[in-house]
Formats: sequence, structure tokens, C-alpha cells
Amino acid sequence: IHGEPGVERITLQSASALVAIMADRLAARLDAGSRYALLINNLGSVPPLEMSLIANAVLASPLAKAVRLTIGPGHLMTALNMNGFSLSLIRLEAEREAALLAPVGPHAWLPARPVRPPVVVATAQPAGRDIAKAASRDAGAERLIAAVCEKLISLEEALNGLDAKAGDGDTGSTVATGARSVLDRVDTLPLADKAATLATIGDTLGTSMGGSSGVLLSIFFTAAAQSLNGGAPLSKALLAGLDRMTFYGGAKLGDRTMVDALEPALKALDTNGLEAAASAARSGAQATVAMQKAKAGRSAYIGRQLDITDPGAFAVAEAFAAVVAMFAPA
Repeated sequence: IHGEPGVERITLQSASALVAIMADRLAARLDAGSRYALLINNLGSVPPLEMSLIANAVLASPLAKAVRLTIGPGHLMTALNMNGFSLSLIRLEAEREAALLAPVGPHAWLPARPVRPPVVVATAQPAGRDIAKAASRDAGAERLIAAVCEKLISLEEALNGLDAKAGDGDTGSTVATGARSVLDRVDTLPLADKAATLATIGDTLGTSMGGSSGVLLSIFFTAAAQSLNGGAPLSKALLAGLDRMTFYGGAKLGDRTMVDALEPALKALDTNGLEAAASAARSGAQATVAMQKAKAGRSAYIGRQLDITDPGAFAVAEAFAAVVAMFAPA
């Protein structure tokens, strides 16, 4: 492994071409009907992304038909930081397979994993130009959107201040940018069609808001629009949007994110109405004060939190409060 002469010198080729050469030569030595474990080894300095390409090429090659377990890709046998990789096979029988799957102490040894076909999950698709709806008017929807957006814009400095204590200090700016983008386009929204309006808001936030929150809120509104378009009532459609957003974002209750206010609020909205939703959002946001460690989002990168409200949860609570205030009697 350190300095021995090679078998052959060839020109540099793509990962798939190199893997094809190696797979053909390995396949010629395999016993028909046997199953093997495959070790995908980084010889030292191949970037993780390139090693992932190599692993994908191996598992897409005919060699994969004989592979039951994979180990790696990882730095399991290095050669002075060599820019290369190796593939190794070992024939499996019950005792070897059990040994490879058993837990071990050393962190550097990667656990063996069974080879399985990938699970494909359909994503929420944004509204395309072919299904875009023309602008239409709805005074109530316009007032609702304006109330929420204006409230979020007014909170820009306060949210940035909260985020500066637990993150990178830009939550307010990010949220305000998204709110301004929606408010600036309110005259172009198909307000008479609730599903189309939600889809358009999702598109707008996905392209203008920036950051992971923009992507996640785009998923939320887009998935809610699809559910609403499928016949679900608005409260159920919003819960469907939350389900897709948490599926892709990974955050859940207790992780100190906007979900801590949004999930209880939407569940309360579905069962007890708007005022209950606002109260649940406020309680959920306040609960984040006692959550000493974020488990998702940018603030998860630091250690213990200060005793402050999560800015995303606070923004959600304020948005629901603004909606309640809009419907309050004068």
C-alpha cells in the first residue's frame, strides 16, 4: 500500500469509468451464487463528495448484484494521503456477516450496512407557470396578508436582537425580506383562489427570502396549497403543509425552532379556532425560553442557550396575534 509498483498505468478517467474497470476485474474472481461485503476505501485525500460519486458508481455497476453489505466510503486504509481509492470484497457466510454487523468500539471503523434500493419520496412541487393563476381580488385575504406582513416587518430589529444572542443575528432581516416580497406582490396574487394564493406565496418566499427558513416556508405553503386544492379544509391543509415542512426540515417539538409555536397553533386552529391558535402559539414560543439547547437550525451550532425566546417561534406567535387583532371588534 505504500510504494509498491502498480499493476497498470492508465489515463485519468471519470469515476464511473474507473469503477467499471475495477468492477469488471473483481467480477471475474467472484464465485457465482455467493454474496460479498464491499469495502469502499478512501486512500487519504479524496474529497467526501467524490467518494460518494464512487460509491454510487459501484452500487450502480453489475458488481452490486453480488454485494450484500457495504462498509464505507471512509478512511479505512490510507496511504500517505494518496489521492485514490480502493475496492475490496470478502465472501460472506453467516459468521462473517454477523461479525461485520456487530457493534464495535473504534469510532474510525464504519458500520457495515445492507445494500437496499433507495427510497424515493415525492417532494412538494412549486406552482409552475403553466398552472399560474391570474391576479384576482379578495378584500379579506388582502387585509389578512397585509396585517401579517406588516407585523413581521415591524419586528425586524427585535427578531435580529433575539437571534444575535443564539444564532447569527439575521432572523428579523430574513423574515422581513420575505414579508416585503409578499406584500410587494399582493396586487398580483390570485386572492380569490386560496390554494393558488398559498402556492404563489410559497414560490415567492422560496426565491426571495433566502436561508433555510425560506426553503422550509416555501415547502409549507406549497404543500398546504396542494392539500387545499385536493379538497381539504384550510386548517387541515395547513397541517399538511406543516407535516411536509417538518419531514424535510427535520425539526420537531422541543427542538427550539418555529415549529414549537407553529405546530400547537395549527392543531388548536383545527379544533378550537383562531383565538385558541394564537394562545397556543404564544405558549409554544414562551416554552422555548426553557429549552437550553437547540436541536435544529443555526443556533444548534452553539452550546447552551440564553434564557430567551426562539426568534422563529416568536415570529409565528406574533403573526397569529396580528391575525386575531385584525378580527377583533373595533
